[in-house]
Amino acid sequence: MKVLLLGGTGEARELAGLLAKAGVEVVSSLAGRTADARVPVGEVRVGGFGGVGGLAGWLREHRVDAVIDATHPFAANITANAVAATREVGTPLLVLRRPGWAPEPGDNWHWVDSASGAAELLPGLGTRVFLTVGRQGLDAFAGTGLRTLARCVDPPEPRPTWCTLILARGPFTVADEETILRDHGIDVLVTKDSGGPATTAKLTAARRLAIPVVVIHRPALPAGPEVVETVAEAVQWVMRASHSPST
Repeated sequence: MKVLLLGGTGEARELAGLLAKAGVEVVSSLAGRTADARVPVGEVRVGGFGGVGGLAGWLREHRVDAVIDATHPFAANITANAVAATREVGTPLLVLRRPGWAPEPGDNWHWVDSASGAAELLPGLGTRVFLTVGRQGLDAFAGTGLRTLARCVDPPEPRPTWCTLILARGPFTVADEETILRDHGIDVLVTKDSGGPATTAKLTAARRLAIPVVVIHRPALPAGPEVVETVAEAVQWVMRASHSPST
């Protein structure tokens, strides 16, 4: 069985390793936007496919039996393309999405639907902002006029002049995050609902310091594909698909 695995998330890397051990041929596709990305086990391709048509053609050419979308929860365009292309070709598609976050006692969260919505809300919450929304989401906050600290893995192009930039790759500890919040006098945090445990330290730090958090909702998933929340469920799905007559 041959599986195309979309995404460079931690779940995608774990899944690639488990499937390879089970004898499944896996091709992991990375967007290529992150420098020095962590590379999964097995064959890896880097870069886009050229939209729905390009992905559909790639699936036909490489005789892919199944596709798993394990991209970041905010990679909406990739997911939409995967749904359309697999539907066109008739290839089974599974979406692997880690569960989203939920507030805990002591949290002061404010949910919004977009980065622009978060920017509009900020002036009523604080004056010193810590942005953890990724480099592609920064532009929405350029006009707030607030003192802003932004953390990214790779530098945005062009490099913004309206905020202080920290380039760092997690995971970060709660102590790390508390130090940043205290040292920079942060009084409001902005993040995306990425889910999973890898980046929750900042939420714990904000709770301990009674700092409000603006959380951007995930984009809705397209209708159609089966969705699972864990790597184990994804492995089971592949094993079932490998024994179906169509594969």
